[in-house]
Amino acid sequence: MYQRTEYERIRSVLDSADVDGPLTAREIANLLEEHDVDIDSAHRVATVLGRRARRGEVEVIDEQPYRYRV
Repeated sequence: MYQRTEYERIRSVLDSADVDGPLTAREIANLLEEHDVDIDSAHRVATVLGRRARRGEVEVIDEQPYRYRV
């Protein structure tokens, strides 16, 4: 059986939540929790999205705190 990656789970929640605009890792982690998706922490969300940003799949808005557009 195929198990979705962390990125796929994050992406799925953001798509279903119809998010408008970039979010912080903490805001994304909160959305994941609301949708019963188990990702360890906001730090883990930032790690997963940071890796995808290097591939050009995610945009990182360089503010403090960082915001992510998936």
